[in-house]
Amino acid sequence: MLRGTRDDKDRNAVSMKKAGTRSTSTLAHYDRNARSFWEGTKDHDVAQNTAALLGAIEGAPPFAILDFGCGPGRDLAYFRSLGHAAVGLDGAAAFVAMAREHSGCEVWHQDFLALDLPPSRFDGVFANASLFHVPGAELPRVLSELHAALKPRGVLFASNPRGDDREGFNGERYGAYWSLETWRGYVAGAGFAEIAHYYRPPGLPREQQPWLATVWRKA
Repeated sequence: MLRGTRDDKDRNAVSMKKAGTRSTSTLAHYDRNARSFWEGTKDHDVAQNTAALLGAIEGAPPFAILDFGCGPGRDLAYFRSLGHAAVGLDGAAAFVAMAREHSGCEVWHQDFLALDLPPSRFDGVFANASLFHVPGAELPRVLSELHAALKPRGVLFASNPRGDDREGFNGERYGAYWSLETWRGYVAGAGFAEIAHYYRPPGLPREQQPWLATVWRKA
């Protein structure tokens, strides 16, 4: 029994080391390219996504919102402009500094694989183009941590590039590209109930909609 326990710990340690390497490479890429990323994404229209999150949250605003993977702070600033109590989180130090400047909000510098989140704090979590950077082996744990950070019946919004259940490096960035069926299994397994899903950009044939957006309630 002790031998088996040690083997399990060794395997877990190897898995975490590999995941950490992937995270380090991805974050280093964003830190080096933070300014160009901001210039290339600051005018992106994600109104459909912010509306999907806010429309699913029960009760009266303002809401406590965690912008998970907030990047330079575009959406964080939008949530604040509506009067919500928005907090950002990102693993890239350059993004954290930019998000604080652009939004005036509190922004936490945390690696997605080493989260330290307060329990039952948020009405909604907005994970726009962020969770696909979490390796599949670590995704159940990360989703469970987001679940714990939500208030009862809180809402998780996630938008990720979809695929055929493969993961790996795309240049310096690590990504996991899940089908709807596989993604549903992960999120439902973490204790969420699906509210809705759709593909983006809107109004195009499915083959020209690379993004899968899903909305979930804490069950």
